[in-house]
Amino acid sequence: MRATTIHAPYDMRVEDVPEPVVQLPTDALVRVLRACICGSDLWAYRGEAAREPGQRIGHEFLGIVEDTGAEVTRVRRGDLVVAPFMWSDGVCDYCQEGLTTSCEHGGFWGSVGYDGGQGEAVRVPCADGTLVQLPSDAVSDDRLLSALLTLSDVMGTGHHAALGAGARPGATVAVVGDGAVGLCAVLAAKRLGAGRIIALGRHQDRTDIARRFGATDVVAERGDAALEAVRELTRGQGAHAVVEAVGTEQSMRTAVNIARDGGAIGFVGVPHGSGTGLDLSVMFDRNIALRGGVAPVRAYIPELLPDVLDGTIDPSPVFDLTVGLEGVPGGYKAMDERTALKVMVSM
Repeated sequence: MRATTIHAPYDMRVEDVPEPVVQLPTDALVRVLRACICGSDLWAYRGEAAREPGQRIGHEFLGIVEDTGAEVTRVRRGDLVVAPFMWSDGVCDYCQEGLTTSCEHGGFWGSVGYDGGQGEAVRVPCADGTLVQLPSDAVSDDRLLSALLTLSDVMGTGHHAALGAGARPGATVAVVGDGAVGLCAVLAAKRLGAGRIIALGRHQDRTDIARRFGATDVVAERGDAALEAVRELTRGQGAHAVVEAVGTEQSMRTAVNIARDGGAIGFVGVPHGSGTGLDLSVMFDRNIALRGGVAPVRAYIPELLPDVLDGTIDPSPVFDLTVGLEGVPGGYKAMDERTALKVMVSM
């Protein structure tokens, strides 16, 4: 089969690789219909996250079950399914507590020796705990498939950030970052009933989506200017709930500075850079809470899925470029150069 591999910084290839097969009785084999490129994939693309030459890549996909091991009971051949960005067994203590990303038997797509989502097929370990069945008629609805694909990562991650920040009815929410996760955090905050949503971003095509998703205000400034702008919008107090969806020292510092005393920050930006942007004395003095981390999206899919299916939320606009599998290297280039927000791969 064909699959995307990474060989060195900026060296992405679509190559022939062995067709995956069921290896364990708890496995399923999924033929991929839709996949996508994540902003976090760019750290490997740029050489800022280590990968072995030829390693698979991609962690967001949905598709059709082609085969299952003897112990798989919750999905069967022919089912349309979505996979969260990590597999999990669904039965360990962490999974039972909803922290599926800490599963004792879990793992990450594209790890050495495992398939990545940006390929024609994927062997899915722990299939019963990982895969979520979708309505079969969604196959014929391109927009719905796109929306459902976001449940594999960005919609669930945005929801995790909004929950960590304490988004709630009537609250003022500020979102630092205008990537796909930040935009989905805007949508999640709206879904959770936020009264005011301030999107921080400088790219109009993205802030236009933020407004479509429910942002009431847009702040294009950075640093001290962003702090002043948010304070002006909030009677000098700042936001009750702040989402940090970038992961840099500057973005975290901005998140702390625009938070209201007694507020909280939900952070989901993959940390990178030389520092944290956190001053614990400031957070202590102002009673600011910090929550977040790797989003356990598998635990959120059952809650978010009905709202996607009935149109209550539609995250599909985060995809602004679609490529075929052979076009994936160009998709990485487009996202790296910021000419695309999020690239979908249609098989």
